[in-house]
Amino acid sequence: MTTALHVPPELAAAEPPEERGLARDEVRLLVAEPARPLRHLRFRDLPSALRPGDLLVLNTSDTEPAAVDGRRADGRPVAVHVSGPAREDPGWVVELRTDDGERVRDGRAGERVALPGGATAHLRAAHPDPAVAVGSRLWLAEFHTPGFDTTGFDSGAALPAYLRAVGRPISYSYLARRRALPVHRTVHAEPDGDFASAEMPSAGRPVSGAVLDGLRARGVRVARVVLHTGVSSPEAGEVPLPERYAVPADAAAAVHATRSAGGRVVAVGTTVTRALETVADGAGRVRPGSGWTDLVLGPDRPARVVDGLVTGWHEPRASHLLLLEAVAGAELVDRAYAAAVERGYLWHEFGDSCLLLPEPIPVRRGR
Repeated sequence: MTTALHVPPELAAAEPPEERGLARDEVRLLVAEPARPLRHLRFRDLPSALRPGDLLVLNTSDTEPAAVDGRRADGRPVAVHVSGPAREDPGWVVELRTDDGERVRDGRAGERVALPGGATAHLRAAHPDPAVAVGSRLWLAEFHTPGFDTTGFDSGAALPAYLRAVGRPISYSYLARRRALPVHRTVHAEPDGDFASAEMPSAGRPVSGAVLDGLRARGVRVARVVLHTGVSSPEAGEVPLPERYAVPADAAAAVHATRSAGGRVVAVGTTVTRALETVADGAGRVRPGSGWTDLVLGPDRPARVVDGLVTGWHEPRASHLLLLEAVAGAELVDRAYAAAVERGYLWHEFGDSCLLLPEPIPVRRGR
């Protein structure tokens, strides 16, 4: 049902809550649990919706100024959205967008885009299918960034430095105007020098210092993982891109301890869910790990360790909904989405939130 749900355009959050007179943690929070009435709270009430002994897991990936404005060879303006480094190639994965935020549908392999400061982006091949010559959504690109590299073409460190000098946060047409980078960051982001997320891991945006204090007072532990997100604009039929992740030893230990004691593991966002489930084995054991994940959760691979999920409201599309349903089940997700539209919850990264709390996943005892 949810994939056919109509989301009225006026429910798109066109500005951050701070410009609507609200603090980050004052956005609305819908709490959905099986066999219980839906609850309509504020995000700052999140601690009261959890139980002592639960574990909340955050994504500390920072947000990059991953959009840079340029011009195509025929003079047309274009925005280059840098999704991140390619998995098995020295190049970068990019998406081209028009001035009004629409996807560029006539990009060509071999095309060069002129960028500020004499830089260029060369579309080497379509991604992930290099056989596509015209119209790919994503491209494998090579950047020339004079003054930021020493080898002639970007070797990994030069492009992030260039973007931090001339880039801006990625934004889409539903936003009333562009905002500065701090608006697109979570308060728990931890810059580490690498190219981090192309777009904010937005489920964590409403988390504030007051919410973290409330969790501690409630007896809810907090753990941190990393998953660097690419561009969040897949089309119908596309699966999520491979992404870089790290689940440190302390986070893996916290998950194990929580589950062993009967607590729930609640992921803040699909990014955290993907990272934790990548390092979960068939028995529900989580071990530390890092690298690239191409895990796609769905009917054939349900969640093994994530018992609950904090998420924003996003346009219903297959890959996103399949992940939500892999954690919470289709019935609970449908119920929550229908109520969100009926109650006028706001959509997208500056909108409202949802806490899905299905029945916890049973812990397998023994070896």
